[in-house]
Amino acid sequence: MQEQPRILGLDIGDRRIGLAISDPFGTLAQPLLTLVRSSLRHDLKSIGRVLRKHAITEIVAGNPLYMSGDLSPQAQKAQAFAEAVRAEFGLPLHLWDERLTTTEAHRQLDTMGHEKIGRKGIIDQVAAVLILQAFLDHRRLAHEGYATESV
Repeated sequence: MQEQPRILGLDIGDRRIGLAISDPFGTLAQPLLTLVRSSLRHDLKSIGRVLRKHAITEIVAGNPLYMSGDLSPQAQKAQAFAEAVRAEFGLPLHLWDERLTTTEAHRQLDTMGHEKIGRKGIIDQVAAVLILQAFLDHRRLAHEGYATESV
């Protein structure tokens, strides 16, 4: 199996941004870190360091739509931040529907027996992993001819 360029997954929140990274073969998403937000300038600088350190070539950002598929206020904020990232670094950036991602992240941590107290630092990473993994799976299935929608 040939190594693939790395993809960064982002779970963008008001206070924190969860980051996940694809494995060298582009098949598995792995948690990376959680950035505590301070200012747009500082947040972009931190993301830039991650992009350079891991030779990231593509980014997937969660798009928190309402269950109806309509644009939520949080989705507007996430899209604005994602556009700032795209403008700053010039990398391909995909918005990925992340409905129920945080709920699923909590469910997975419950299953693993992780205490509810102290999850703030990890829940965003788990959500970023779920976002990125869904994107990687969809891309693989599309490549194999199983997925009908384009990414």
